[in-house]
Amino acid sequence: MTELPTRPDKSAADSPSDSEAHPQATGRALPEPQVDRVEERVLGSLIEKAITTPDYYPLTLNSLIAACRQKSNRDPVVDVDEQTVAAALERLQEQGLTRVVIGVDQRVPKYRQLFAEVYGLQPAETALMCELMLRGPQTFGELRSRASRMHPFEDLQQVEAAIQDLSHRSPELVTQLERQPGRKESRVAHRLAGEPASPTPSAAATKSEPAVVAARAESERLERLETLVEQQQSQIEDLQQQLEAFRKQFE
Repeated sequence: MTELPTRPDKSAADSPSDSEAHPQATGRALPEPQVDRVEERVLGSLIEKAITTPDYYPLTLNSLIAACRQKSNRDPVVDVDEQTVAAALERLQEQGLTRVVIGVDQRVPKYRQLFAEVYGLQPAETALMCELMLRGPQTFGELRSRASRMHPFEDLQQVEAAIQDLSHRSPELVTQLERQPGRKESRVAHRLAGEPASPTPSAAATKSEPAVVAARAESERLERLETLVEQQQSQIEDLQQQLEAFRKQFE
């Protein structure tokens, strides 16, 4: 398959070398990523499918739209159209974070992500960044549970170590938010869209009453159960996509 450069109108002689395309190879400062909500969902979906369904990656535009609209492992669930996703892909290409792939035996272009490559991420870091893109700020425990479908984490210490590495990069890719009243743990957020705003706690949440603490514990228990259900739903959706792609081969 042939990977098209970011700007297809440039000649091969003008195309950057590998070291020029990836600043970390030369020691130069990496670019500060700036993505909006749609670009965040597109990039996260590409990373997820590259890990969970590698046989069906890179993705066609239709497959990518379906991944962006997916109901499991997404927060919030969004309904994006073809034009919106295509425009987001173009903007991500301009930042060098995605690329078009064209093969001799394929009828439509496909798309792959370059985020992990450009920023030199390890598998654990890639999985955590992907999870933060797809579901927003999360605790270490939530990240360990939810990102385990993409990379195994033996304990919370491994998650914390990977988050520390991401937070000490230049540019800083993640940040730890202030702990909200009523919550036992603080949450981690990515910085791909700049410094995330800490949510303002409601008046009810600022009271450390036993009822509030009990409600929070019950909420966390339900979140763990929802995570398990979503993981199973994601596996079912991935299998359905694989089956559909297999059936199309005989059409």
